[in-house]
Amino acid sequence: MPNILPTQAVPDFSVPLVGGGEFKLSEQLGDNFTLLVFYRGVHCPICKMQLRELQRKLGDFEKRGINVVAISMDSQERARKSSDEWDIKDVTLGYGLSEEQARAFDLYISSGRPNSEEPEVFSEPALLLVKPDQSLYFASIQSMPFTRPPLDELLKGIDYALENDYPARGELAQSR
Repeated sequence: MPNILPTQAVPDFSVPLVGGGEFKLSEQLGDNFTLLVFYRGVHCPICKMQLRELQRKLGDFEKRGINVVAISMDSQERARKSSDEWDIKDVTLGYGLSEEQARAFDLYISSGRPNSEEPEVFSEPALLLVKPDQSLYFASIQSMPFTRPPLDELLKGIDYALENDYPARGELAQSR
């Protein structure tokens, strides 16, 4: 069972940003939501596709009052490589997420495969929508890199939720 249920507080955290500065959740909450995009790292071609799609749709999220940040456990050097080589210059890119921070968000953690470009330890992908009161609204947490929620579908769901004051679901799940 998850550590954080919908409607419960999401832990505050901070990570450094490519290009300088820091992302601190409690200080950068969106008017309607904050979208936390946890990605595996520069070694992942599916993450590259997802973050390129995110780059193209940033304006759609911003119009809806949603702050967006993509975060990995990558080092500064690896995160900068993602930013430079993936053509995602407008995506706020955080790096250096610790394993402890990743576990606080219930992210799956993997070990790098021998003779691969994978780092020793990294988190698997997830999308979390956090409300302005820092409570969890939506979570898609994956144990594998493939079959991620399409961003267009997420935007449609957000529109419905905002137009209909739709509540967070799954709040009655048993906690650990």
